[in-house]
Amino acid sequence: MKNYMKLELLAVSENEGFARNAVAAFALSLNPTVSELSDIKTAVSEAVTNCIVHAYRHADGEQKIVIECIAEEGKDGGILHIAIADQGCGIDNLTQALTPFFTTLEGDERSGMGFTIMQTFMSDFSVKSEKGKGTTVRMSKRFALESARENIG
Repeated sequence: MKNYMKLELLAVSENEGFARNAVAAFALSLNPTVSELSDIKTAVSEAVTNCIVHAYRHADGEQKIVIECIAEEGKDGGILHIAIADQGCGIDNLTQALTPFFTTLEGDERSGMGFTIMQTFMSDFSVKSEKGKGTTVRMSKRFALESARENIG
């Protein structure tokens, strides 16, 4: 079975917590562990924060973030697919941006670990960006069946 969710919200810091909790709540149908839910919330939080802090820092007008999720149940478990997109400034040098500790906001209290954290906590991760048109982060998290978890632990 597949389930789908689309969430569109303003790129303001007040919406970061809502976004991460909405995606985590959507993932509940796949029976994630508390640790897996925490991983999802952390990765979504990083992606949404990147949109707010980096994508729209010089933009005027309405600044939106679109989050789309697909939850797929399978015989071996489930998988949650997440796409988080903005229509901001895009990334100048994607290879450099994916390097741990790189940040475009040197004087700010940013660690440059957002993409690294997303990669670490999710099963699959990719980024597409076009200068002046925006960025889309795609992430997936795989979940084992509960019976498979019991056999492992």
